[in-house]
Amino acid sequence: MNFDEVIDRRGTHCSKWDMMEPLYGVSPDDGLAMWVADMDFRPPQVVQDALQKVLDHGVYGYFGDDAAYRAAICWWMEHRHGWQVDPAHISTTHGLVNAVGLCLQTWTAPGDGVMLFTPVYHAFARVIHAAGRRVLECPLVEDAGAYQMDLDAADKLVDDSTRMVMLCSPHNPGGRVWTADELRAVAEFCARHDLLLISDEIHHDLVMPGHKHTVMPLAAPEHMDRVVMLTAPSKTFNIAGTHCGQVIIPDDRLRTQFKATLGALGISGNSFGFHAVTAAYSPDGAAWVDALVAYLEENRRLFDAGVNAIPGLRSMPLQSTYLAWVDFSGTGMDMAEFTSRVQDNAQIVANHGPTFGTGGANYLRFNLGAPRAVIEDAVARLQRAFGDLQ
Repeated sequence: MNFDEVIDRRGTHCSKWDMMEPLYGVSPDDGLAMWVADMDFRPPQVVQDALQKVLDHGVYGYFGDDAAYRAAICWWMEHRHGWQVDPAHISTTHGLVNAVGLCLQTWTAPGDGVMLFTPVYHAFARVIHAAGRRVLECPLVEDAGAYQMDLDAADKLVDDSTRMVMLCSPHNPGGRVWTADELRAVAEFCARHDLLLISDEIHHDLVMPGHKHTVMPLAAPEHMDRVVMLTAPSKTFNIAGTHCGQVIIPDDRLRTQFKATLGALGISGNSFGFHAVTAAYSPDGAAWVDALVAYLEENRRLFDAGVNAIPGLRSMPLQSTYLAWVDFSGTGMDMAEFTSRVQDNAQIVANHGPTFGTGGANYLRFNLGAPRAVIEDAVARLQRAFGDLQ
């Protein structure tokens, strides 16, 4: 595994690199793509080998007998997260954004309210709005440099048509790893208001040293009658393009309802995704993830040190994910000015904070899942772009 290798992704139908100029006006020839949440690393060799075997066979038909796929997921959850999963509880979707849409279709109706703790992953609100549902934003509160959920405020937001809470655990974009007590409190909040809890745990393997992720079924086992777990190896192994997500539902009633939606829409899995997941969720995959997290931690340390040395900039301490959430409010600049300095002067494309909802106005999100040389270059560019503040 060579995370230092710079892989040229330009001209490969890569959203992250090939769409930066049309959308942001930054050329991929001179700029750095630090927005879309995939990494510029190849997956572990065990995944490459599994997909090469499929290519060598040369027939790409329908996938059948997913027992090994389910067993791999169960092995991973038990060995990496201490959670024993019944293989019958697993459904497969075309990634987790698709899973979010399917959850909305299964358990909500047009006009129903869905609560988000914002700022949060922008696709949640996008899909909720597209489905004709209402977004109820409960702003996170920053305390000692980290986000906290304000459940007292959430109590006041719930109305008669609120049906669901979508939780990002670990949190994107803030990188917060919620404690077991915090997760239990969210589940109890949902029970108090008779709400369904959709727990998106796609970043659960990318946790920085000193922090521990707890899966919702272990944090609040008594509330499994209202919990739907969304997981996927896509962020962990950089295989988002396989569009293979897992929806794990312990409750029989909820699982039957969700499977009815899958059946009504004719949803079936991507065969390349099944092969990739089965290979990734293995001892070889686990060793690769351990090395990846150590590499990302050093990227985080280098990026934070460089950014936090710029007066007025502050990178939120990253407990999980490879996504740095940088606050520019200390510069006194409005968003147009600090964004222009990042895009036009530094030639870096980062995600704009307002797309993550209330609380994101003074922020940009930077993707640190790249070779060390790219992170060093980004830091140097930002320091030059804001050099007059030094």
